[in-house]
Amino acid sequence: MIEFLFAQYKDYPNYLIALELIAVVFGVISVLFARKNNILVYPTGLVSTILYVYILFEFQLYGDLIINFYYTIMSVLGWYLWSKTKDGAEEFPISTINQKDFLISTLIFIITLTFVVLVYHFFDKFTHWTAYVDALTTGLFFVGMWLMAKRKIENWILWIIADAISIPLYFYKGLTFSSFQFILFTIIAILGYKEWKRFLQKTI
Repeated sequence: MIEFLFAQYKDYPNYLIALELIAVVFGVISVLFARKNNILVYPTGLVSTILYVYILFEFQLYGDLIINFYYTIMSVLGWYLWSKTKDGAEEFPISTINQKDFLISTLIFIITLTFVVLVYHFFDKFTHWTAYVDALTTGLFFVGMWLMAKRKIENWILWIIADAISIPLYFYKGLTFSSFQFILFTIIAILGYKEWKRFLQKTI
């Protein structure tokens, strides 16, 4: 069983394995902070996303690289938005999406999907089913990160769907540690949705 799960790592440089483990640990810590509505989600998340940008470049997984580059930018934006206050209260508290948020989210998804497809075609990487799944999850993750930066509870729904899809996808790609990370992400996302929903019910 161990051989089946981790055999691919025997051909990887030790430094890449170490970087992936560090990225996984900080990624999990970041999502735990997100569940608790804690602004530390962003500085810890930045460590993970920056490391993944490098790792995924080495593995030529351009769709996932784009995701993590975008995460890095959105983490800076989210950090700024979550730190803003108005009259002593959070300017962007936990809330649900409105029609404008939905339209922006739909636009982000379509633009992202189109962009990733073009990138894969440019690098001649649209030759396997994983590229299509990668394009889909990229779109979902982009919208999820945007909604998280705006503290919209629906971000968790997108994380749950995209994380669950990513579990077998990352294992197939040869990143077993990252696959295990997405198992944790899926569980934490479910718990995060429930926790944010309880918070919303208290404020109504």
